Amino acid sequence: MTEREAIFPANRHALYEEHGYSAAIRSGDLLFVSGQVGSLSDGTPEPGFERQVQLAFANLKATLEAAGCTFDDIVDITTFHTDPENQFGTIMAVKQQIFSKKPYPNWTAIGVNWLAGFDFEIKVIARIPSDA
Repeated sequence: MTEREAIFPANRHALYEEHGYSAAIRSGDLLFVSGQVGSLSDGTPEPGFERQVQLAFANLKATLEAAGCTFDDIVDITTFHTDPENQFGTIMAVKQQIFSKKPYPNWTAIGVNWLAGFDFEIKVIARIPSDA
């Protein structure tokens, strides 16, 4: 049976301890990343939407790096949006900066009515490189 290993980015342990979950779980050669949000250093939401999306991707990057991964290792993405119709243009602009070349990862976008004060959340599954 494959063992699970908790992965945490530097400087964010308290956030996960407070809420009782892991930033990511490594299982075999897969990394399952919990939803990442655009939080300020005190854990509160970044008020500007574009900056909130950018911070969510920055937090995702830090979690991926803690497992030896990059954005190129992402296989599947799920994003959650509180107002998809009005937010999608901003999200797509940030996405294009990060995923600018093919093949793009799978992506499922879901409209929700609550994200604990946030307006965007991203969770992913990545394949961990063999040298990580």
